[in-house]
Amino acid sequence: MTALLNIQSLTVDRGPARILDRVTLEVGQGETVALVGESGAGKSTIATAIMRLLGEAQTSGQITLDGAGDLLALRERDMVGLRGRRLSMIFQDAGAALNPSYTVGRQLISAVRRNLGLDKTAARARAIELMTQVGINDPEARLTAYPHQLSGGMQQRVMVAIALAADPDLLLADEPTSALDVTIQAQIVRLILAQTKARGAACIFVLHDLALASQACDRIVVLYAGQVVESGPARDVLENARHPYTRQLKSCVLEIGTRDLIAPEGTVPSHRDMPRGCRFATRCPRVQDRCWAEAPPLEGGAHSFACWNPE
Repeated sequence: MTALLNIQSLTVDRGPARILDRVTLEVGQGETVALVGESGAGKSTIATAIMRLLGEAQTSGQITLDGAGDLLALRERDMVGLRGRRLSMIFQDAGAALNPSYTVGRQLISAVRRNLGLDKTAARARAIELMTQVGINDPEARLTAYPHQLSGGMQQRVMVAIALAADPDLLLADEPTSALDVTIQAQIVRLILAQTKARGAACIFVLHDLALASQACDRIVVLYAGQVVESGPARDVLENARHPYTRQLKSCVLEIGTRDLIAPEGTVPSHRDMPRGCRFATRCPRVQDRCWAEAPPLEGGAHSFACWNPE
């Protein structure tokens, strides 16, 4: 598979806290990749780093987009030209991401005009087409609605329409269902998958739900405390997890009629007080002396893991 995005040794520091530590991953053309892990693992930070929305954080490494070079080395005006056109992002809370002072139609049409250069009439027609594609009934009437007049599911559909307005090569979906009712979550995930596949776009899902990741994505990247600890095809990672942390995440998935839910013990250490070696050493049931002193490399090819004493 041709690589669309290649991240090499991405490191992000906020003051003395190292939020991401030498993260390396690749996304192929048309591929769907899930970033999974507990809160604070660095999943959303990877997405915002790709979009260059980290503000004053210190960033090093490389984020290479096919045909655009290293995103971290681009001037801001060049990144503005990529956002929306080649890279697009759906944020967690659509209600907070949408501007409450403007109608959803104005916000969608503005994105269409900025990214596609259409006149008002053509942009309005494109906005109606997009709203229809994402399953919004009576789109012409919805154009005049303000965000607060729509349900959470409808707001997120509008966000999907805005994100896909210019048919980007890569869509970043940052916990796109976390603010929605559980009955709507599957609909939104299916919608995003259907729309990206129809456009031949790649997608990075930021998720907490390992079960959802296995159903929706081609590959899974497991993060812990800012590091990649396991990565590979979704089925391989789930059925043959090698890293103890991945196995603990699997134990959080309730299998009805087979076993009880087993929550991982302990908590993620502070970014300001990480172990010198493996960051999972403070919680790992298989920890050895070497784990405290030396960080394991990410090795193994297509299914890779970072552990001195794998399962």
